[in-house]
Amino acid sequence: FFQAEDGIRDQPRARGLGDVYKRQALDLLDRYGEDAWRLAGGYDSLDWLKNRSRGASAVIDLEGLEELKGIRETENGLEIGAMTTLTEIENSSIVQQRFGLLAEAASQVASPQIRNAGTIGGNLAQDTRCWYYRYGVNCYRAGGNSCYAAAPEAMNREHAIFGASRCVAVTPSDCAPAVVALDAEIVIRSRRGERIVRANNFFMQPSVDIRRMTVLEPEELLTAIRLPNGWSGASFYFEKVADRNVWDFPLVNVAASFRMEGSTVEEARIVCGAVQCVPRRIEEAERLVRGQLRSEQVAESAGAAAVEGAEPLNYNHFKVPLMENLVKRAVRGV
Repeated sequence: FFQAEDGIRDQPRARGLGDVYKRQALDLLDRYGEDAWRLAGGYDSLDWLKNRSRGASAVIDLEGLEELKGIRETENGLEIGAMTTLTEIENSSIVQQRFGLLAEAASQVASPQIRNAGTIGGNLAQDTRCWYYRYGVNCYRAGGNSCYAAAPEAMNREHAIFGASRCVAVTPSDCAPAVVALDAEIVIRSRRGERIVRANNFFMQPSVDIRRMTVLEPEELLTAIRLPNGWSGASFYFEKVADRNVWDFPLVNVAASFRMEGSTVEEARIVCGAVQCVPRRIEEAERLVRGQLRSEQVAESAGAAAVEGAEPLNYNHFKVPLMENLVKRAVRGV
């Protein structure tokens, strides 16, 4: 078990020491690679380790990396450190005023206790919640040769209605659709340097790599989320439907941003979560609302477009009308 500051505790707290800590964390990730485990808030991590369905040669505690915490204004928008807690984002006046969609999404995650420790980076990078995968079944995602959740008798009520490619697991994050709808940038660091990935491209399609939920490589660290000024102050809508009001993952959620010109939609981004392995951006619905008033007729068309091509499993047919209605409500702005 390593903390990012291990080995340099006796050095004076000086300007730039955060860079030393971050560099050490990157060195550890580079050294241990796939055998390393990044520990942020710890809620997803401890669940995995407690069930003994995952293990690691090294657990790297990121708590000491102050540089990865906080919300900062930049010339181009806001930058949120990956170790910033969901409660901080939920309660931040500047996030509420300029990017209220993310503040609302963060406020819907789990429970207050979890949001007090859970981080935005951990919420975006968390693994899927598929029952079979998480409890040790040797499915495709775990390196096997079958998807047990797709079987006719399987427990697949929470699973995908779009984009299945062998695996039918979904992204469980509430913040993921929001950052995609805000066209955010994800900042990733390794010893080789920094790369920036659009939020839309951060999440991994199972058809590309069925073993990963994001594009993060083993030696890389998610360091920040950047929200561009282009969507600052946009009209937004977020709604989550779950079995319980707290401490639960979405059955379906929707995040939408609308840039308005008077009463007309100038530009829109509409994204649903928990319907596919990645946040599902609904570009046809966006096209239908662009240049239109947010009317009932436009909402009906957008909702119908959102679920076109859905392929539900035996026990999740309810997600189709649920998703359709959430998109309608987002367009209406209820």
